[in-house]
Amino acid sequence: MELRDYFDQLCKSLGALMINDPAELSLTVDVDESRVNADISVSLGLIVTELVINALKHAFPGERGGAIIVDFHAMGKSWKPSAGDDGVGTTAKLADAKPGLGTSIVAALADQLDVTVTTENGEPGTKVSIVHDEPTGRCHNDKGFGRVS
Repeated sequence: MELRDYFDQLCKSLGALMINDPAELSLTVDVDESRVNADISVSLGLIVTELVINALKHAFPGERGGAIIVDFHAMGKSWKPSAGDDGVGTTAKLADAKPGLGTSIVAALADQLDVTVTTENGEPGTKVSIVHDEPTGRCHNDKGFGRVS
């Protein structure tokens, strides 16, 4: 399954449901031509959904505008999907809070894919990445990830 079309459709649906004014808050997808097996794409789609919903709920309080960018890029056998925003960022108090359901779902899916979740607090915003640096039995070029020829 090609991720670009999948993530485009997924984010268009989320934006239509959750963004009141696309002129004030944008949701952009930047995905290369990577392809994945269907079971992996489902897990990645759920992760992206949770990360985008989390950004929409927490990064832009009140009527604050901004941008959310979902990206996915593969280099050989390494890949890194992420969702970042230019919202209010993560405060120390929020970072120490008990993880919510969305965070638990992302952690469980990352565990299934045998990947690492990283969070960067930017100035402004937050970026959450799913990092896969080594091939595993489930995710590699000839079985799971790779470039479209």
